Amino acid sequence: MEPRVQPLPPAEWDDFQRANPYNVFTTLARHPRVYRGWLRFGGALLDGTLPARDRELAILRTAHHRGSDYEWSAHARIALDSLTEQEIQAVRQADATWHGVDALVLRVADELHEAGDLTDETWAAVCKHYDEVGRIELVMLIAHYDMLAVVLKTLRVQVDDPSGMKKPTGIPGS
Repeated sequence: MEPRVQPLPPAEWDDFQRANPYNVFTTLARHPRVYRGWLRFGGALLDGTLPARDRELAILRTAHHRGSDYEWSAHARIALDSLTEQEIQAVRQADATWHGVDALVLRVADELHEAGDLTDETWAAVCKHYDEVGRIELVMLIAHYDMLAVVLKTLRVQVDDPSGMKKPTGIPGS
């Protein structure tokens, strides 16, 4: 499918986009004010207090639930720093066995996707594992990536060519 909003042409990229030529950035930059605020917010979540493993499990499960090929592709690469390839693929499997914090993070993503809320039992487990900042961050991270998946899917942002792609750098707020 063709993009509904074309990415900025390279001649219009700023320094950040030249260093990070991803379609998510070059497309959303078409709305400069919202884009700048989103970059700061998203950057703060990517460089937050959650361990990278927890963050990437939550993002991947949310991408899976939303059918976001873009977010799945981008974060499957990033997640290799904290998850194995087998674990990354298992995020998509409802019958995969997870334990401890991994199971909790995936349950939080599942419940937020299904109900937009957490059961009291799940919230109590979150409270046992995360401090107040971590609790807020986990819920906001999942909600943010749910929103982003909807935006990218609706705008039909094209998945980036994985050859030569690296983890984005210099994201404001991170």
